[in-house]
Order: sequence, then structure tokens, then C-alpha cells
Amino acid sequence: MRVILFGATGMLGQGALRECLLDPGVEHVLAIVRTPTGRQEPKLQELVHQDFLNFSAIKPQLTGYEASFFCLGVSAVGMPEADYERITYGCTLAAAEALARLNPAMTFLYISGAGTDSTERGRSKWARVKGKTENALFRLPFRAAYMLRPGYIQPMHGIRSKTAWYQTLYSVMAPLYPLWNALLPDYITTTEKLGRAMIAIARHGAPKRILENRDINAIA
Repeated sequence: MRVILFGATGMLGQGALRECLLDPGVEHVLAIVRTPTGRQEPKLQELVHQDFLNFSAIKPQLTGYEASFFCLGVSAVGMPEADYERITYGCTLAAAEALARLNPAMTFLYISGAGTDSTERGRSKWARVKGKTENALFRLPFRAAYMLRPGYIQPMHGIRSKTAWYQTLYSVMAPLYPLWNALLPDYITTTEKLGRAMIAIARHGAPKRILENRDINAIA
């Protein structure tokens, strides 16, 4: 399986990339990045691209892939809704629309979040925008599209968040993870489980198009 990965330098993208590189069934990973990851792996190719609202300049490099994992995202905290929507909705749809034209047989997986508002009318800014993004992705002519809605995600295997206060939270939570996972297994996952689930869904499909945290853990 040949995979295009967005967000490879972020925490979730790092997890997805790690599992892709470990999985013998993933033969090639194209990471679309603004800054290189610095990793040197035989089956990893990095393509540096700055404008995530326009992919026309790199269209020839985006063909011939069976799956795309979209792990790119930003926190809505303190960000005006228009800016959050431009990144969360605008960048995601720009990439997805380009890929749908070039790879109509592709499976597209989008990392959304628990509590996403599919009605697009709720009070929460981030939930409305995520819901709008999910709904738009479902309308594109991919072979299949899946929305993954994880809850709390614990980074594993040395993976770190680029957001300082998130990383502080993860560092504090790390010793407590086994306890919280035992108490709240339907609301907690890891970067490892999320990455493995994405590969399994791209390879075999899933029973439903929107996958909550418990579904992700069951598949992983």
C-alpha cells in the first residue's frame, strides 16, 4: 500500500508515520511537509510544500497512491474562528479535492475529534468547523472516506507534541495513563493505536464511516 501523509511533523502524524514505517504492508510513504522531519528511511519520501491551500504545483507527485492520512491540525484555543476555519477546513479540503481528482480509487482518512458536531450548528467553534470539514469530505468522490474521532491521545515511543502546554499535559499524564486507560478505555487511545487503526482501515475498510474512540481502539 502506498500512502500520502499530511502532518508528519505533528504528534498524530508522527504516530501514523511510525506505524507506516513499521508495517511491512506499507511499501511507500509520501509525507507532505512544510519543514522536513529529518528522518531517513528507505520507504519514506518527503515533499516540502508551503502553500497548503493550493497543491497545483505538486500534482504530478500526488498520483498513484491508495490511501491518504490527514493528521494536520491546530488548536482552536485563542484563535479567531475565521483563521481556524481557514486552516482546519480550507487546508483539508484543498488537499482532499486535489487527491480525489488524481486518485479516485483512494481511501481518505481524516483525524477529527471526539465531540465533532455533524450538524454544523452547535455552540462550539471547533466542533462546528470539524463537522463542516467531515461533511465536505464525505461529498468528495473517493472510493471511501473515514472520519476518526479520538478522545484523549497519549503519545508513545518518544513522540512529542510541538505545542508546549500540550506536551506538559502529556508528560504529567504519562505515569497515570495505565490507570486512566483502565477506568476510561472508551475515551483514551494512543498514537500507536491510532496509527495502527488508520492502516487497518485503509487496508480493509471499516463497518461505519465515522469512528469514535472505542471503534479506533477495537480496530487497533
